[in-house]
Amino acid sequence: MEEARRPVIHSQLVIDKIWLILKGDIMSEKTIALLTAGGFAPCLSSALASLIEHYGKAAPDARIIAYRHGYEGLLLGDSFEVPATARANIARLYVLGGSPIGNSRVKLTNVKDLVSRGLVPDGADPLQVAAEQLVKDGVDILHTIGGDDTNTTAADLAAYLAAHDYALTVVGVPKTVDNDIVPVRQSLGAWTAAEQGARFAANVIAEHNSAPRELIVHEVMGRACGYLTAETTRRYRAWLDDQEWLPEVGLSRDGWEVHAVYVPESHIDIAAEAARLKDVMDSVGNVNIFLSEGAGVDDIVAELTRSGQEVPRDAFGHVQLDKVNPGQWFANQFATRIGADKVMVQKSGYFARSAAPNPEDIDLIQRTCELAVKAALAGESGVVGLDEENGDELSVIAFPRIAGHKPFDPTQDWYVQMLQEIGQPIPE
Repeated sequence: MEEARRPVIHSQLVIDKIWLILKGDIMSEKTIALLTAGGFAPCLSSALASLIEHYGKAAPDARIIAYRHGYEGLLLGDSFEVPATARANIARLYVLGGSPIGNSRVKLTNVKDLVSRGLVPDGADPLQVAAEQLVKDGVDILHTIGGDDTNTTAADLAAYLAAHDYALTVVGVPKTVDNDIVPVRQSLGAWTAAEQGARFAANVIAEHNSAPRELIVHEVMGRACGYLTAETTRRYRAWLDDQEWLPEVGLSRDGWEVHAVYVPESHIDIAAEAARLKDVMDSVGNVNIFLSEGAGVDDIVAELTRSGQEVPRDAFGHVQLDKVNPGQWFANQFATRIGADKVMVQKSGYFARSAAPNPEDIDLIQRTCELAVKAALAGESGVVGLDEENGDELSVIAFPRIAGHKPFDPTQDWYVQMLQEIGQPIPE
């Protein structure tokens, strides 16, 4: 039954064969459009560079345009052509984070939000507006670099245009620091974000003895998935393993250690954890917590609702975490209970997500973008990623299989072992 339901998987081998057949007959007049959307991740600039480089080899005469600020630019018709001079020097993007063409958070099905922001006129269908702009610009291939919302929106556009007899090939590239796209094993940029979060933590945790009985909360990005928090903690603790300690003068790993890790997938018993962490505070002299920004959000929302406060949400209906401030909420829950004299909440999200990619991610970006270009020129739409349902093979994954909010598995052996090492109860 499952095999009958599952769409055809286009592997790299299949796409390579199709591409080789078509290689000698690629139309030079093709127009390729690029856009980046959603939150930043340490892969956007490099993915743009890699796509442009691979088109330089496969279709050097093709026209390449970029929409400024993602779907916002598409709705407004705000684009520019990437000139030959820039294409010749595009490798400069590999050493920088961010996105030179800009991002935005736009949901094409949220008409009310788009009208209020002046992106479409009242009464307009945003899908139609975007589709007509693609037609006006003569776009044959659209590459979207983003998460599940970005890529499923692109699929909606392709379906709309197909229904109106306009052929558009859409090939998405998966990025998100949360690493929560179904069924993509590893999103671009997530490794780097964890590495950078660990680097950030090393300096923040150095503050642990700036005052007696200090509580430090390191808030990590991760709305509904604890991957980034868990991986950041693992990499930070690997850094601790490499240090040489000198407890005779107070330089002890105990003070630098992570004493608690909280992710959205595991229930947090505030009372029990407060009792455990008070023992840590009494014996070590400080407490360090690594927290996913989405951990405990249901409790925070419930508290706001009970008190009659409005829960702020974005265009996608997500709780605006920067406004409800989970890190501070948890700090408030624990501070008095564990007897903290000083409390510090630090967020590594923007530091981590805006970094240039590390070598691990560069390699994955290059392989992903090479297949994305081959798939696009062969007319195969989908999202290119390491397919968990296809032996982690780099494949063109059909859009209907793409979804968001893939949970982190807190029962993984390495994660369970890590919790045991820091003395935290194992989630049931």
